[in-house]
Amino acid sequence: MSERLQPGDTAPAFTLPDADGNEVSLADHKGRKVIVYFYPAALTPGCTKQACDFTDNLDVLAAAGYDVIGVSPDKPEKLAKFRDKENLKVTLVGDLSKETLEAYGAFGEKKLYGKVVTGVIRSTIVVDEDGKVEHAFYNVKATGHVAKIIRDLGI
Repeated sequence: MSERLQPGDTAPAFTLPDADGNEVSLADHKGRKVIVYFYPAALTPGCTKQACDFTDNLDVLAAAGYDVIGVSPDKPEKLAKFRDKENLKVTLVGDLSKETLEAYGAFGEKKLYGKVVTGVIRSTIVVDEDGKVEHAFYNVKATGHVAKIIRDLGI
C-alpha cells in the first residue's frame, strides 16, 4: 500500500497524457494552486457526478487561484469520450502505469461493497503554488465532495 501524503509534503511530480494525448505536468502549474483529484474510472456514475461538480464549480475555483486536474487509470481515448459526452471543462489525464496514483497514495486496498479490493482510492490533493501539499483528502465521496472542498478552502 502506498504512503498517504501529508500537508507540507512535496507533491510528487508527474507528466501524463490528457484526453487529446498532450502531456500535462504538475510543473506546468507552478505559481498556481492545483486541485489534483483521483477517481477510479471515466464514464461511471460516481466519477461522472464528481467530474461534473468540478466542471460546474471551475469558475469559482479558478477565480480563487486553483487549477483542477483529474487523474484516472484511463487511456486518453476514453478520457476524450468522457469529456465530450459530459461537456467536462476540467483537465483529465490518464495514468495507465498507476505510478502517479501510487505516488499520491491514491491506489491500494479499499473496501468495495464489503470486500477488500485493490484499486483507485478516490482522493483529492490540494497543492500550493510552491508544489507542497496543502490538503490531502482520502476516501472521499463522489457526491458533495466539491462543495466540501470549497468550504474547507474557504472559497
